[in-house]
Amino acid sequence: MPRELTPNEKIERSLIKRFRKELWKPFIVAVKRYELIQPGDRIAVCISGGKDSMLLAKLMQELHKHTFLPFELEFIVMDPGYSPLNRQKIEENAALMEIPIRIFESDIFDVTTKLDCNPCYMCARMRRGFLYDRARELGCNKIALGHHFNDVIETTVMGMLYGAQLQGMMPKLHSKNFPGMELIRPLYCIAEDDIVSWCRYNELEFIGCACKLTERAAQDASVSKRKEVKELLRAMRKTNPDVEKNVFNSIHAVSLDTMPGCKWRGKEYSFLEWYDKSEGE
Repeated sequence: MPRELTPNEKIERSLIKRFRKELWKPFIVAVKRYELIQPGDRIAVCISGGKDSMLLAKLMQELHKHTFLPFELEFIVMDPGYSPLNRQKIEENAALMEIPIRIFESDIFDVTTKLDCNPCYMCARMRRGFLYDRARELGCNKIALGHHFNDVIETTVMGMLYGAQLQGMMPKLHSKNFPGMELIRPLYCIAEDDIVSWCRYNELEFIGCACKLTERAAQDASVSKRKEVKELLRAMRKTNPDVEKNVFNSIHAVSLDTMPGCKWRGKEYSFLEWYDKSEGE
């Protein structure tokens, strides 16, 4: 009689078997296509406790277990001021999924709730800085974040509609403030709907947004631009199922020859600089 699988073994098997096409394959595609992991890397997998970062941690753990590529992992959780219930949920889920997390404290929620000017932006910047700093203390050269395919699409569309710029979300970045450190996004090719399906299949419940500003933000339509874009894309998908895929592919195939202006490494350029040197149609 076969041995009954533990809850964690069932979760791991679901990644390789049931959700191989939806999760494991696009994860590996992103790692290889964008060269996210190199031999000798020591990567801090940053866990917020939500579905995306917990899936990221499990995928990275599985890759480390099954690949011959030599790299090391640290699983770090920054507690910016979670409620006791949310803190407990993170710890319980990490134990269930056998992810050896390191938790460190900060007072970011308390600091940002006192700000009147764009506290969400400041919170994100401060959290990123804390994660880089802690990762460096642990000897890591990279941090991995759980931004997924839909984050990439929504950020691109938000930039066009509200920021008046064509700007994407890179799969990896060199840190400006922490020399020698990089940020990588291994979930870059994974759709959010598939992450939700994986959670439901395994009956997993993760924390949502645990920020103390959430309720206040929900009452302010001006901070719901991402939600607006998400709903817009969902509506467009009804008549064009490939709309999100098309946006994703478009940022990989930008034709600068058709752009009247562009920006490269912070410097702006106009098509007039090369217009007279180019051939006509």
